[in-house]
Amino acid sequence: MPQREMPLPTVLEPRGRTIGEEERAAVLRVLDSAVLCGAFGTETRALEAEMAALYGRSGAVSSSSGTAAVHLAVAAAGVGPGDEVITTPISDFGTVAPVLAQGARVVFADVRPEDGNLDPDAVEAAITPRTRAVIAVHLFGGAADAGRLREICDRHGLLLIEDCAQAWLGEDDSGRLLGTVGDIACFSLQQYKHITAGDGGLCIADDPELTRRMRLFMDKGWDRAEGRIHRTMGLNYRMTELVAAVARVQLTRVADVVRVRRERAGRLARALDGLGLSAAARMPERRAGHAWWVMPLLVDDNSRWAKGLQEVGVPALPGYLERPLYANPALSGHPPGLCPRAETLIDRTLLVLQWNEAYTEDDVDRIARALGEVGAG
Repeated sequence: MPQREMPLPTVLEPRGRTIGEEERAAVLRVLDSAVLCGAFGTETRALEAEMAALYGRSGAVSSSSGTAAVHLAVAAAGVGPGDEVITTPISDFGTVAPVLAQGARVVFADVRPEDGNLDPDAVEAAITPRTRAVIAVHLFGGAADAGRLREICDRHGLLLIEDCAQAWLGEDDSGRLLGTVGDIACFSLQQYKHITAGDGGLCIADDPELTRRMRLFMDKGWDRAEGRIHRTMGLNYRMTELVAAVARVQLTRVADVVRVRRERAGRLARALDGLGLSAAARMPERRAGHAWWVMPLLVDDNSRWAKGLQEVGVPALPGYLERPLYANPALSGHPPGLCPRAETLIDRTLLVLQWNEAYTEDDVDRIARALGEVGAG
């Protein structure tokens, strides 16, 4: 049995997170103020302004989680019973739960085999008179074809929602920020994301009416400026001041987080080329602008690769998901084979490695060596 080295840093320990004295001071600042609810404090509104400025969009709305952020977007899009929303079968359940919560139907379109992102042709083929919106997930930090999806949505009169939970400061091939093409873009601050406040969500948009609808839905349909009148249906998805204060500090760190992850990904790519592994364990073809939430690889047998890597202490996950979203009991009525390219990725060709800005160059070299050993075996 190979001897294990020291475990790689993970997001569940201090050495794998960018949390320091500034976050500690932010928490104490809120505690000393005695105002912890976002409805009455200043931290959540400041975070929203800073997020809008970071992405150059007109407005931002905070919420209690990334799933809540998607729910704000879906509700603002006017999605309700009888409507359909098209999205990918390879994503977290948080992408589709808000659609189900609105009483609408999730329609799954197949993905591109090279990166698992939505295939625009499959999206257009899935549009019906009931379609209200498309949710494009920038999977693993790589860009979905938001430009083409934007054109399709405009032609059919649909809202485009970008799920950027895994794609903080990711860019498309032209250098355009992911999250600036859709009508609404949604972000997550959950423990495993590039930056974290434990949980929390953010939406950005340019249309003030969409921003207004999201803000109302986030706070029980209540415009607090006009008294206790509930204008629309809404939930309590408010972000707390403690979360917002931590998130504000984390927001200042995200550019460096993504920069280092990109540098380390470049080092791995060069190492794989040097080992002659680029054909056996291929990184995504579209690397420019990738945010590298995790490290996705295309392999011949993801179960074999995952088992071999785990044996030498490199965490690896075959397929990312155990099954396509539509194969979960909560989404019954979808037959196997609905999205064959997605199923092939999950069942055989997609391998996901954890990726972390705390990885040293030695850590990356170690991962490359482990890939070389498994590939040779």
